[in-house]
Amino acid sequence: MKRGSLSVVSTLAWRNLWRNHRRTLIMLLAIAIGVWAMIFMAALMRGMTDEMMRNGLNNLPGEVQIHQANYRDDPSVANSMAPPAGELARELARPPVAAWAARVRVPAVVASERDSRGVTLLGVDPASERAIGSLPGDIQEGRFLEDEHDRGLVIGRKLASRLETALGKRVVLMSQDPQNDIADRGVRVVGIYRARLEGTEDQFVYAGRAAVQEMLGIGDRVSEVAVTAHDYRAVDRWYPQLAAAVGQGLEVAPWTELDSFLASYLSVQDGFSLVFMVVVFLVLSFGLVNTLAMAVFERVREIGLMQALGMPPSLILGQLLLESLYLLGLGLALGNLLALASIRPLESGIDISAVAQGMEMMGMGTTLYPALALTDMAMSTAVVIVLGLLASLLPAWRAARLEPVTALNTTM
Repeated sequence: MKRGSLSVVSTLAWRNLWRNHRRTLIMLLAIAIGVWAMIFMAALMRGMTDEMMRNGLNNLPGEVQIHQANYRDDPSVANSMAPPAGELARELARPPVAAWAARVRVPAVVASERDSRGVTLLGVDPASERAIGSLPGDIQEGRFLEDEHDRGLVIGRKLASRLETALGKRVVLMSQDPQNDIADRGVRVVGIYRARLEGTEDQFVYAGRAAVQEMLGIGDRVSEVAVTAHDYRAVDRWYPQLAAAVGQGLEVAPWTELDSFLASYLSVQDGFSLVFMVVVFLVLSFGLVNTLAMAVFERVREIGLMQALGMPPSLILGQLLLESLYLLGLGLALGNLLALASIRPLESGIDISAVAQGMEMMGMGTTLYPALALTDMAMSTAVVIVLGLLASLLPAWRAARLEPVTALNTTM
């Protein structure tokens, strides 16, 4: 197609698009609403997915974990490991690793004067845990641990209620040492945290790592090393480097292996977003085809005259596809603006506490944070352009195949 012909066809396509401005505006509005619905729903689903991932990775924690080979089958203190050293320590200091934390994680029992509960005891270094983002986000009463030697205990609000204990009260912390003897110690509750999920409040208690190692008699050994690059979707690109650096008797596992449910959910949600976009625009494509078919039907004699004057069928086909492309482009621009205007104000959070119990079963808290991603906007643009042009091919192809004599003799 020559440059001069393209200029003429582009001008004709733009003018023909607005011949029936009412029909064009209705179709334009339909496309814009469809694009807005695609992006808005994708943002809600991405927000739900990110929330589930954050909560899940906070409980794991990290995107990759390093354990003694038998720890995942038997998470006891007997299956502990030495802290990172040598090649592993050097690998943990290189990008893309953003932070890592070594922790003691063992089953334990917390007993108050009223009740006792089985929990997971986490012996942590607050500074390194804060770097990987796995500390409780909201200390409701008291404080968190000051350092790894802190001899206090931080428990969840739900657990404090079950044990009928409170800030400043003493409780007994019990677990097993490497010889399978009971190791116990009286500790004072120095903080009560509030988590997004009540199940977390009931399960995890935090103590200083060095204090827990002393109680269990394990020296400087730890249960796990949690590693993060702050991008759970890219973990497969960098965790093999850690796997190559660990010594004998250790294993490196990404979060997709540690929590297969989260991995499956992520795959399903990503696929569902694409299916939703395709379904929405397939519905809209019927209206687009109808609009173009009507435009061709109204201009049969005009198309026949252009052919009689020497316009080749390829230019007629291109003109009608350009009309469709203009319509799709305007609808995309308006739909993207509507999506930005409606999603940005909601990114601070949508209160869903009315359905909190149901959301907790999905690993979510009481607030939903929509996440607008450029990839979702690009995906919706690709779906609209590709399916829109495919839907436009039939009426454009039929117009290009009109016989000039027959078209000129057509009565409207």
